[in-house]
Amino acid sequence: MADFTLHEDPLSGNCYKIKLTAALLGVPLAIRQYDIRKGETRTPEFLAEINANGRIPVLQIDGGGDLRFLPESNAACWYLAEGSALIPGDRFDRADMLRWMFFEQYNHEPNIATLRYWLAFVGEAHLSDQQRAQIPAKRVAGEDALALMDEHLAAREWFVGDAVTLADIALYAYTHVAEAGCFRLRDRRNLCAWLDRIAALPAYVAMA
Repeated sequence: MADFTLHEDPLSGNCYKIKLTAALLGVPLAIRQYDIRKGETRTPEFLAEINANGRIPVLQIDGGGDLRFLPESNAACWYLAEGSALIPGDRFDRADMLRWMFFEQYNHEPNIATLRYWLAFVGEAHLSDQQRAQIPAKRVAGEDALALMDEHLAAREWFVGDAVTLADIALYAYTHVAEAGCFRLRDRRNLCAWLDRIAALPAYVAMA
């Protein structure tokens, strides 16, 4: 059986996805933390040994001497969850799960996660003029993503099928902290009920 180490920044929702996936599966993870604001993932050592792209999370997989590194949060979640109930057995449901995971990375994370980071951790006063100019468009796109999710959940408990999948985990990570980016969640009743269902799962772990 492989041993796993997560190279992460605890403030990152992308890193949290992997920790939540592992917790729900009962898979132990060793943790190695970095501060991306201090450039700790851009050192020559990190670029040479962990990820040449200079980004986290990275899942380190030690298969008994065969050491491999897997970047990209959703890919790492898939690797951990393959063969488990977090990935549906039905062919269409698997594809639909991937559809929501792609949506998270293309429509959701670039807007909701970015505004959370800019406003809660960088501070608007420290943003560049270019970043400040992007805020209105990112806010509209983020609200659109949340509205679509809320509408989808009006007639269902989970994003795909009748049980929690990686689609839910991927979308939960930055949705549940979206108010730090000044997105209002409390008016979205279906979304809030879904957030509560995730937090009530056995073995759930909170974000740092």
